[in-house]
Amino acid sequence: MKIGFIGLGNVGGKLAGSLIRNGCDLTVRDLNPEFVADFVARGAKSADSAKEIAEKCDVIFTCLPSPAACSLVMEAEDGVLAGISPGKIWLEMSTTDEAEVRRIGALVKEKGAMPVDCPVSGGCHRADTGNISIFAGCDREAFDTVLPILTIMGRRVLHTGALGSASTLKVVTNYLCTVHLAALSEALTVSKVMGMDMNVAYEAIKASSGNSFVHETESQVILNGSRDIGFTMDLVSKDVGLFDEVAKRAGIPLELAPLMVDIFKDGEERYGPREYSPNIIRRMEDACDVKVLGKGFPAFMVDDEPEEKGYEVVVPLRSDY
Repeated sequence: MKIGFIGLGNVGGKLAGSLIRNGCDLTVRDLNPEFVADFVARGAKSADSAKEIAEKCDVIFTCLPSPAACSLVMEAEDGVLAGISPGKIWLEMSTTDEAEVRRIGALVKEKGAMPVDCPVSGGCHRADTGNISIFAGCDREAFDTVLPILTIMGRRVLHTGALGSASTLKVVTNYLCTVHLAALSEALTVSKVMGMDMNVAYEAIKASSGNSFVHETESQVILNGSRDIGFTMDLVSKDVGLFDEVAKRAGIPLELAPLMVDIFKDGEERYGPREYSPNIIRRMEDACDVKVLGKGFPAFMVDDEPEEKGYEVVVPLRSDY
C-alpha cells in the first residue's frame, strides 16, 4: 500500500518517521524543503504538490497546524481533493474542528474516497517511538482498512465512532491537559513559595491522588527549567479554543474553558506565541518573584519504552454500533 504524508512538522515528522522506519512505501510533502530532504535521505519519495500525493498514494495523511491550513491543503487547485479518487482514504491527523473535518469529509466522499479524522494523543516523545495513542473517527470499513498502518504509528488505536468523533474527543483530552498544566503551575509555585524541596514536591504529587500524565511529563521539564515539551502556547490556545467553540455550538455553559483561553492568550502576549507551553508557569513565577526549579530533571521527555506493534483498543459494552 502506497502511503502519502503531508506535514512533517513537530508531530507529523515523528509519525511519518515511524512509517519510514518500518519500511513503508512513503511519499512526503512539506513546505520546508529540509524536512522533505531528510525523509528522502531515509528512503521516502517526495511530491511537488498535495494533488500529486493524492494521485500516487492509496492512503493520504495530513498533519497540519490548524483547521485553516488543512482546508487549504485539501481544497487548493493543486490540493488533495483535486487528486483523490474512488477507493482511497484520507486521514486527518491534525487537531482540528469536528465541524470542519466533517465538511471536508463530505467532499472526500463525493470523490468516492473514505475520510477519517485521526488525531493522536500522548506527547511528541511517544509519537517519535510509535507508542502514541491514536483516535479514529470513520466508517468501520475504513477503520479496518487503515488499522494495520495505524498500529505501526501508534500503540493504542481506538475507533471512536463516526467521522468527527475523534476530533471531538481529541479536543476534550487536550482541554484536560491544559487544565492540568495550569493547575500544576499554581501547585508547584505554591510549593516553592512555601519552602518545599521541589524534588520532594514532585514525588509527593506523583504518589498522590493529584497525579496525572501531565505531571509525570510536563512537570519534569518545568522543574528542569527548559520547559521544552515540543509544544507551544499558540497551539494550546488553538486547542482549548476549539474545545470552547465546540461547547458554545452545543449551548453548554462552561466555566473553566474560557478561563484557560484567557490564561494562555495572556501567556502568548507576555512571552510570545511560540514560547513552550509549560512556561505558562512564568506567569506565577513573575508574580511571586521565584523560579520553580528542581534538580536532576530531564530537559526534554524521551520515551524509554521499547517500540511495540500497536493494537485496537476494544471498548466493552459500547452501544454506538
